[in-house]
Amino acid sequence: TDTQTDTQVCRGVAWGGSEVCRCVIVTLSPAMQDETDSETHGWLTGWLPSWRPTSMSLLKSTEARILARIQSELRTRFVTLQNQEKIWTLTVTNKHNTEPVPPSTPLVLLHGFGGGLGLWVQNLDALCGRRTIHALDLPGFGRSSRPRFPSDPELAEDLSVSAIEDWRRAMGLERFILLGHSLGGYLATSYAIRHPDRVSHLILVDPWGFPEKPQPGAQGSVTRPGPPRWVRVLASIVSLFNPLAVIRAAGPWGPGLVHRFRPDFKQKFEGVFDDDTMTEYIYHCNAQSPSGEVGFRALSQSLGWAKRPMLPRVPLLSPTLPVSLIYGAQSWVDSQTGDRVRELRPQSYTHIEVIEGASHHVYADQPHEFNQVVEKICNSVD
Repeated sequence: TDTQTDTQVCRGVAWGGSEVCRCVIVTLSPAMQDETDSETHGWLTGWLPSWRPTSMSLLKSTEARILARIQSELRTRFVTLQNQEKIWTLTVTNKHNTEPVPPSTPLVLLHGFGGGLGLWVQNLDALCGRRTIHALDLPGFGRSSRPRFPSDPELAEDLSVSAIEDWRRAMGLERFILLGHSLGGYLATSYAIRHPDRVSHLILVDPWGFPEKPQPGAQGSVTRPGPPRWVRVLASIVSLFNPLAVIRAAGPWGPGLVHRFRPDFKQKFEGVFDDDTMTEYIYHCNAQSPSGEVGFRALSQSLGWAKRPMLPRVPLLSPTLPVSLIYGAQSWVDSQTGDRVRELRPQSYTHIEVIEGASHHVYADQPHEFNQVVEKICNSVD
């Protein structure tokens, strides 16, 4: 039980005694209920919900269906930061392990752009065998607070990194393994530079924003394969609007738009769901009021390049910090960037893994192989 939330895990049992369903019930205190679910019903906001078929309640119910598939013991709650913003947090532990094990370093997961903690559903049970896992919705994404991001890229980056540090203090974590995917990898690296004493091992999964954008005719730049169609479509509008504005502008056609441009998300999670749960989750995560994507727009020149690329800052990482980079062999993020990271840290441990059959969402494309790689890395820490 938490002062802000009370989370229960319930199981349904059929006549034969076999488990047939599992649900997660999150009950908010009245104060938190008002803060997270209240809606202002002016003439405009009263009309918008009927035009845009989403709400925080729908996001919560879709996320609950996802978390119900996790077999390990879990707890969800809002973690309050110093500025009173809230970070939605999932903690997973292995309740089935009855053998005494020494304390293990916890693992913290940061999702990528447009994502949320529910995307780790195929990884949490496998990775929590020996350690506690904390997954969070980054500021401006999922169910976390949606702060107003500044347009300056350095200030926008600082807002997210400072929130991660405030979250760490509120959680009482001293040291942890930090894993970030895509945008989460960019922010995880920035965090590790600023707070080297807190990170035991940095794991970057297809990290976004590392190479510098090559100038026409430049020699020796890191080249990449062309991005997929959905990336090019979003890139064409990002200079004029927030990256995901089209999903909200599409109104009742928004969910269909997600299905059309991201049919792969249903395929990536077909081992868990045979319906549209995951595409619905992606829609509800990104059809809310824009915040995190405003911050991402401040960070990016386009969807492929960062205004403040991370490669020039890699030498600022602590030389004693182990870094592992995991890439998908079919990803539009080029694994050659990992080679550059290793070159920039000649006296430090830098390991690169490329997973065959995986694209940008490595953790979902090949979850078994991904889980094995990450578990091996985490075990090496302890």
